[in-house]
Amino acid sequence: MAVTTIQTNNKLIRFTQDINREWVRESMYRPYMGEGLNAIIRVRNELKNGGEQMNIPLVTKLLGEGVGTGVLVGNEERIDNYGMRLWIDWARHAVVTNKAETQKDSADIFGEAKLLLSDWAKELQKNEVTQQFLSLPSESAPANLGTASGQRVNGILWESSTAAQRSTWVSDNHDRVLFGNAISNHITTTTVASIGSALSVVGTAQRLSYTIVQMLKRRAELAAPKIRPYRTEDGYEYYVLFAGSYAFRDLAGDTNVIALNRDARAREGRGMDSNPLFQDGDLLINGVIVRKAPEISTYVDRAWSSILGSGGVSGRVEPVFLCGQQAAVLGFGQMIKPTSRDETDYQFVNGVGVMMAYGVGKMFKKHSVITPNTTATVLNASGLVQWGQVTGFVAASTDS
Repeated sequence: MAVTTIQTNNKLIRFTQDINREWVRESMYRPYMGEGLNAIIRVRNELKNGGEQMNIPLVTKLLGEGVGTGVLVGNEERIDNYGMRLWIDWARHAVVTNKAETQKDSADIFGEAKLLLSDWAKELQKNEVTQQFLSLPSESAPANLGTASGQRVNGILWESSTAAQRSTWVSDNHDRVLFGNAISNHITTTTVASIGSALSVVGTAQRLSYTIVQMLKRRAELAAPKIRPYRTEDGYEYYVLFAGSYAFRDLAGDTNVIALNRDARAREGRGMDSNPLFQDGDLLINGVIVRKAPEISTYVDRAWSSILGSGGVSGRVEPVFLCGQQAAVLGFGQMIKPTSRDETDYQFVNGVGVMMAYGVGKMFKKHSVITPNTTATVLNASGLVQWGQVTGFVAASTDS
């Protein structure tokens, strides 16, 4: 029997017009962003009316003992204040096509351009918020400000910093940095070890744990200037710890954390819906909200694993960021705005784009607390101190 076969060019091909875009997750930082003083990441819009930089005034509390019935004249206390500068820069991107390519298109690929550009802009901001948490405070403008690539992250980028700059940062922030599970990993009396030496002691036994979370919290509570806890809408106060996927994995598997979720979480009603033993979500540990931010793990693998691998450091290390109010600032000069190509070549070329101008940076202060009625200084006389953040470094191996 002679069976008729269909020649290749005559075979039926159906093209779906439903386009699948790669998933871009919403920022895990967004719930903690806002314009109020309570926000962990403060959003400022002053530069929309013009200007390249913004000054943010910071004031510390009074430390003097005051007087009773004694003479107050001559015993007044100076107000310790500082102006932190934030620079903004531009970020732009675009895609282009022409009539010839559009004619060939079976699914309107170019019609996805605006959505793809919007995703690109959101992901860029999300990644740069992560980047600023580890940047080193600096009173100078960002190194690449105004260049072809631009630099919206303020301070000295971790991956661009020198060993000396990183060690100076540890020294200036000795009460708000923790390596592994012991303060002695980087402080012996008044001497601060180099950051390479400190990181080298963060071994596999020092994965993120219940104990380390509590130590980070105590560092925030006892730091000077004080790190103010984040206040929720119902009036409760918490610190928020941002951890990468691998560090969060280790903490979620800690026996103490498992016991907390097993024994202390609500069982009534649909309590299991919010229990991390059953559902992915934040961990709540003794006044600390632990939020997973996968961008941190991605950043380690992409940008600065080579730094952690030098100076005798063995194994993989991730930073974690315990934050209180005003840990960072995101200042806008131009919100995300769609653009289009002006040169259309007689309506043959079509291009769409997006542009925005912003700066994001860790809040910091040159800490020079004045002893009342004297000219003496205490603590860090000239160091740039993180205003609302404790930085921790923990062992965090990848999945094998």
